[in-house]
Amino acid sequence: MAGKDILLADLVAPVAEALGYQLWGVEYLSHGKQSVVRIYIDSPDGIDVDDCAKVSRQVGSVFDVEDPIMGEYTLEVSSPGMDRPLFALEQYRPYVGEQVKIKLRTAFDGRRNFSGRMTAIEGDDVVVAVDDEEYLLPFELIDKANIVPGF
Repeated sequence: MAGKDILLADLVAPVAEALGYQLWGVEYLSHGKQSVVRIYIDSPDGIDVDDCAKVSRQVGSVFDVEDPIMGEYTLEVSSPGMDRPLFALEQYRPYVGEQVKIKLRTAFDGRRNFSGRMTAIEGDDVVVAVDDEEYLLPFELIDKANIVPGF
């Protein structure tokens, strides 16, 4: 998470935790005058629509008081789902061995998009095997990462 996402996560985390959920991550997407705040929550028992509605109501109240976003926005609350986005380096560790899609902020070794098996976490680098080659991707360069569900 970066910038506005971190500030919003600081407001949302205590609300989610007080309701018994883990804040998985926050995305802030600005589209001109209309913005979207997407909040991902998780729980050992899973997440259903009622859980999302409960968090949405409470976060909406906090946002009404704190007013962290200029202009209009849409608030969305969701489970991370099967194609789970990864926000923090510690979230990557349980998924070593899984297929991932990673998009970097800037090119690394001439490319920004990597899709392959995450083989390790080494320090602050995510190691991804793509077509028989391993790439050490610095975490700070990662713009977006998702688990690719296997069926």
